[in-house]
Amino acid sequence: MTPGYRFFSILNYGLLLLISIGCVLPLLHIFALSFSSASAVTSGEVTFWPVKWTAAAYRNIIDRPEYLTAFWVSVKRVALGVGLNMALTVLIAYPLSKEPRQFRGRTLYAWYFVFTMLFSGGLIPWYMVIKETGLMDSLWALVIPSAVPIFNVLVLLNFFRGLPKELEESAKIDGGGHFIVLFRIFLPLSLPALATITLFAVVNHWNSWFDGLILMNRVEHYPLQSFLQTVIIKQDPTYLTAKELELQALMNDRTSRAAQVFVAALPVLLVYPFLQRFFIKGIVLGSVKE
Repeated sequence: MTPGYRFFSILNYGLLLLISIGCVLPLLHIFALSFSSASAVTSGEVTFWPVKWTAAAYRNIIDRPEYLTAFWVSVKRVALGVGLNMALTVLIAYPLSKEPRQFRGRTLYAWYFVFTMLFSGGLIPWYMVIKETGLMDSLWALVIPSAVPIFNVLVLLNFFRGLPKELEESAKIDGGGHFIVLFRIFLPLSLPALATITLFAVVNHWNSWFDGLILMNRVEHYPLQSFLQTVIIKQDPTYLTAKELELQALMNDRTSRAAQVFVAALPVLLVYPFLQRFFIKGIVLGSVKE
């Protein structure tokens, strides 16, 4: 190992370490704020470890039945939305990964989907379409408008195009059709790309809050992020019980927001480690072709 290479390695690892610390410390600070007392937070005593431990902010969130209802709505949204995203992404990416001689009109269809990434009808037409189709105030309003994530389609179709053509040809020689090729060959070989776009879909549905506020008419239909945005951040007194009013003395607005952020980030933090080993490979291999 040459001195120049050793210096570069030390510099590279040092930079990555600083970036990692910069990502972790804000989360630790939020965690410390959420478990600290209101007086400690107000006086600025909290850094990266809780001061005067209290779980009042979490009790204020978890003890209310509305929170559990919103949590369950988000779970159902993620399960239904991710399943729909993955099914449509696979079924669209597979034919678009073929050459024009195999799929006549492939380029036209590809540009049709790319066009939707560049231009949209706007917020008002989007809202009017959902309203006129009778989806308002239902779980379908949260999943159908985003059923086809075009970026995920591009990642997966490029991954499909990178697979050896000989595998598909050998399957067709043995009498296998397109569904055999897709489900027996392409999908098992595409785990990195599938894990990557699954993570994208989970994060998108779990973190989405604006559509819940716009499309849901009743609080009990809010997904978790919309519920937290309305009740925790705005502190609407309409939804505060007597027990919750007592908890206000043990916490303040900053501890409530910190608890909200940590609770919202926790599910993704728990899922990501299981998909991380596929993530880099999937996003790189899925972006090397157009």
